[in-house]
Formats: sequence, C-alpha cells, structure tokens
Amino acid sequence: MMRRLSLLLAGAAALATVGFAPAVAEAPLDKAAIEKIVHDYIVNHPEVLEEAMAALEKKQAAEASAGLAKVLEEKKSVLFDSTRQMTLGDQKGDVTVVEFFDYNCGYCKRALTDMLSLMEKDPKVRIVLKEFPVLGQGSVEAARVSVAISRIAPQKYLDFHKRMLTGRGSADHAKAMEAAKAAGVDMKALEAALSDKEISATLEEVYGLASGLGLSGTPSYVIGSQVVPGAIGFDRLQARVAEARCTTTKSC
Repeated sequence: MMRRLSLLLAGAAALATVGFAPAVAEAPLDKAAIEKIVHDYIVNHPEVLEEAMAALEKKQAAEASAGLAKVLEEKKSVLFDSTRQMTLGDQKGDVTVVEFFDYNCGYCKRALTDMLSLMEKDPKVRIVLKEFPVLGQGSVEAARVSVAISRIAPQKYLDFHKRMLTGRGSADHAKAMEAAKAAGVDMKALEAALSDKEISATLEEVYGLASGLGLSGTPSYVIGSQVVPGAIGFDRLQARVAEARCTTTKSC
C-alpha cells in the first residue's frame, strides 16, 4: 500500500510540475516548493488518489493476466499433456480441468466430491490430476506412492485416490500403502516402482508448473485458460467448465 502511494505521489509531483510549467520556466521551484504544491493539490482534490490507485490496480491486473497467459501458452504441453500425469474422464474431452492437490489438504477432500460429480454430469470433461504435496513430509510420501500407482496400475488409481481423500488420519507412506493394498494394487510391483527416478521427476515437474503459475495452495485448478485457486464448489466449477467450453468450442 505504501509503495503504491509513493508511486502515486511521485506521479502527482510530475503532474504538478507540468501544470506549473510557465512558473518553472521563469523561476525554477526548489524541492520544498514542489512538495507543497503537490501536498496542497492532493488535500484539495483527494479523489485524485482514488482514481490513480484504481488505474494502477487495473494496469497491474492487466499485466498479471498477460504474464499468466504467456506462462500458460509456454507450459501448455506439460500442463495438459504431460506423460507424467493421471488423466480421468474423457481422454479426448473438449474441456480439460487440471487439479493440483495434496492428500493432506482438507479442502481437497471436499473437492473430491465436486470432481466426481463433474465427471458424472459432464461426460465430455477431461480431468488431469497433478500431485502437489505442499503440506509436509507425509504429503510428499503419499504423493510418491500416488505417482507410482499412476505409472504401474492406472486402472487402480481412482480407487486409491478416493480412499486417500476419504480416509481418516494424516496421509503418509504407511497410509498410502494401506490404501494401495485395499485398492488391489500389486504391492511388490509398487515397492519396486517407488525407487524409479521418474517419481521425483514427476513431482519436480509439478512444482515447476505451480511456481510458474503462481500457485502455493491446494486445491488449485487450471480450466481452459483460467487459473482458479481454492475449492470453489461444484456449481462454480461447472460454470467455469461451461465458460471454457464456450470459448474453445463456441458451444454456448
């Protein structure tokens, strides 16, 4: 806030000196005189600050949006079509919803129902799940098991995923292995897969994507060309999908 105000005051000073150009030409004003002119002008016209701050925020929002659009375009293939990800729903769906999640995230547990409902009610949607463990070592351990299952037993993944997000207690290696066994995953194959370097490479890829997109929490979504942070609920999730479909396929 103070930085913004300083910028605005500097701009106001520049405007003030421009406004008093004739006087400056005849007799240059010193710093104290200019500051008094700016001070008096702002005191008499305080609405100028509100207008300037609104314009600054609008400009910054436009710059942030343009920057995000650039990142989405540059990372499009890794974000939507990486070989290191789990894809559910229609593999050729007309709208893709990418979800970054953490098995220890309470909001991700709530968002599971939203995702399942979306898949049920919208057969054309494509869901991409990216393990984004940000809540401690237990989350990392669970994510590693999750990635391994997506690689060796993708047909078991959704069952495992649901068990992890509906089960009680904190997620960690032991909890994930327990869920994997209950989901019918070959445990010997899973143990072997956990030493695969691709597990770490997958998580590093997701961390890199999240950093570029400015994501720090879960769940976070990318729907079409929009980044949507937080568990927004089924209705708003469905609405975002409809917006993306309208934009990409003109089906609206």
